[in-house]
Amino acid sequence: MRYRLNILFILTIMLSTSLQATTIYKWVDKNGVTHYSQEQPEQTEAEKLYSEDIEQQPIGFIAPKARAEEEVPDEMAAAAEKINAQDKAQAKVICDNAKHQLNVLQTSARLRKENPETGEIEMMTDEQKQAEIGNQQRRVELFCQ
Repeated sequence: MRYRLNILFILTIMLSTSLQATTIYKWVDKNGVTHYSQEQPEQTEAEKLYSEDIEQQPIGFIAPKARAEEEVPDEMAAAAEKINAQDKAQAKVICDNAKHQLNVLQTSARLRKENPETGEIEMMTDEQKQAEIGNQQRRVELFCQ
């Protein structure tokens, strides 16, 4: 009896996987949108796909891609060059300020910043913090020569 149940169970499992295979129709409409369906579309030529032939995509974490560094406008470099040439004292003040801001950004874990739209004080996100660190590093580059 036990032997028959095991055989019946194994046969059920083997047959159920083949029953799960389905036909999928794929077509592109006049707007260029790709559609998938288990029912064949009327008056449209569709490619027949079989579910057992489709390779499953991995599920899980996808590592983020590094963003291309944003170009700082040449206007900032030109303004820095002009200030460095005309007023060394002002350039030193800007340099010292940029170094101080950079130090605060790099050593503090939780920073707050005023939202220019609402005027409310909000916590800085990591993206905002990293962008501001990049700005201050650029200022140090330009004014601390």
